[in-house]
Amino acid sequence: MAYDNNDQRKLSGSVVYVRNDNVEQAIRKFKKKIQNNGLLLDLRAKEFYEKPTAVRKRKKAQAKARWRKQLQSQQLPKKLY
Repeated sequence: MAYDNNDQRKLSGSVVYVRNDNVEQAIRKFKKKIQNNGLLLDLRAKEFYEKPTAVRKRKKAQAKARWRKQLQSQQLPKKLY
């Protein structure tokens, strides 16, 4: 068999097969796969330019939120009386 260059390249991406003509289920699986890979977040992040200072500010705020959440989970529960 003779292959040209277009046939030899490997397609990289997410594949979801439609079974029993159930397109809705295939779409749901595809969306879930895309979301789990983080592609949707990456796409939204690259949609608009974000200045480096804004990136630093956003990441610092996210770190503070994670830190607060961790502290909250380590605290003893309030007395319920």
